[in-house]
Amino acid sequence: MGAHAAKARVSYDWGRKSEWNNYTVMGSLRLHFWSIAGTVFVYVLTLWVDELIFLHAAFPRWVEWIYLPTGIRLLSTLLLGADGAIGLLVSALLVDFFHYFPNDPVRAIAGAIFSSAGPYAVYRLALERYGLKASLTNLTPRRLMVLAFAVALANSTLHHLWFAMTGNTQDILQSFFTMFVGDLLGALILVYIVKGTLALLPGHPSQSSRMTDGMFRIRLALDLAYNNRLA
Repeated sequence: MGAHAAKARVSYDWGRKSEWNNYTVMGSLRLHFWSIAGTVFVYVLTLWVDELIFLHAAFPRWVEWIYLPTGIRLLSTLLLGADGAIGLLVSALLVDFFHYFPNDPVRAIAGAIFSSAGPYAVYRLALERYGLKASLTNLTPRRLMVLAFAVALANSTLHHLWFAMTGNTQDILQSFFTMFVGDLLGALILVYIVKGTLALLPGHPSQSSRMTDGMFRIRLALDLAYNNRLA
C-alpha cells in the first residue's frame, strides 16, 4: 500500500510539473504574440501620426524630413529583440503592400526586409557592445544618439544599395541624404521621448496610488517582454 501511494504521488507530481511547464510555455508564446502584435499596432499608428502631422498639415516643407516610424523601428528591437524585428517585418509588409507600393510586390518585400533587418542589426550591435538591459536603463543619451545614427545609416544604405542595383540612380545622393536625415531626426525625437518616459516609471508597485501602480505595471510588462525575447 505504501509503495502504491508513493508511486501515485510521483505520478501526481509529474503531472503537476508537466501542467506547469505547459502553462509556462503557453504564457511565453502569448507574450511573444502580444510583443509582435503590439509592435505592428504602434508602428502603423506612428506612421499615421507622422503623415498627419508632417505631410498633410500646413507645415513648412523641411519638416517632411522627419520620419517618426524609424524611432519605433529602433525602440521595438531595443525593447523586444527579435519579437520587435518580426513585428517590424509584418507591419512593413502591410504598409508597403497596402499603402506605399501596392503595384510593386518586389519593392514592397525588399523595403520591408530592409526596414526590419537594419534595426535588428543595430540591436545586436548594441547588445554586444553595451550589454542591454530591460527598459533601456543602461543606455545613456550619448549611446542613444549613436544607435539612432546607426539605424538611420543602416536603413538609408540598404535602401539605396537596392536602388543602385535596380538601376534607380536618379538623384541618388540627394535621396540618400534626405532619407538619412529624416530617419535620424525621427529616431532621435522618439527615442529621447520614450527614454524620458521610461525613466519616470516607478520600480515598485504602490498600494495607495492607482496611477503609480498602473505605471509600474507598464514597466513590468516591458521588462517581462524583454526577458522573454527570442534573441
